[in-house]
Amino acid sequence: MGKPLNQQRRGKGSPAFTAPSHLYKVESAYREYDAREREGAIRGEVVSFIDDPVHTALMMEVKTEEGKFVYILAPEGIAIGDEVQFGKKADLSIGNVLPLSEIPEGTPICNVELVPGDGGKLVRSAGGSAFIVSHVEGKVYLSLPSKDVKILQDNCRAEIGVVSVGGRLEKPVFKAGTKYYMVAAKAKYWPTVRGVKMNCVDHPFGGKQHHPGRSTCVSRHAPPGQKVGLIGAGSVGRGGKK
Repeated sequence: MGKPLNQQRRGKGSPAFTAPSHLYKVESAYREYDAREREGAIRGEVVSFIDDPVHTALMMEVKTEEGKFVYILAPEGIAIGDEVQFGKKADLSIGNVLPLSEIPEGTPICNVELVPGDGGKLVRSAGGSAFIVSHVEGKVYLSLPSKDVKILQDNCRAEIGVVSVGGRLEKPVFKAGTKYYMVAAKAKYWPTVRGVKMNCVDHPFGGKQHHPGRSTCVSRHAPPGQKVGLIGAGSVGRGGKK
């Protein structure tokens, strides 16, 4: 009898495949989108930087003039003691948070909201930045790092600047142990082993024959133990059915 597949083991939610969220330090979010931000600007000061294992970039702790602390992504070029502003009338400076309607085309931005008030969902990875293409009747066309263009409401907020730690992946990972600790911080599935390289008890494609002697196409409604290979394939190979 075969063993459970890796996707089956991960689906059960054991601690071996669960992200170590008890080690995470802060949650990235803007302050509440209230009337003070809609009409003016709220000032704050960068108090410290936080290296959080769940984020690829540094976080910065901002103390607002209200005495509250806000934790957002640190952009390139900001320093402790710098001023950060939140609101419609904030300056166009690095680290400030403004609605998309107040940001001119071509300005690098990051940590963009999908829905007004959600705290920032897009362009949060280290070194990432997006650009506004145009403003059209209450909508904003945003060019993402993937070159896709997304249409958002003009009252969604964004942070001015490029996300810090942009050269994070430029240094090669020389050892498998280094890679192990990189992925363990977020419980990513690594390493990815092909089914044909496994033993026959570990995968339907395992063993010396490499394939089970039949088509590798399976139904989309197959049970988890069989749902490997070409799932619900509409065409296979050069002359497959379209």
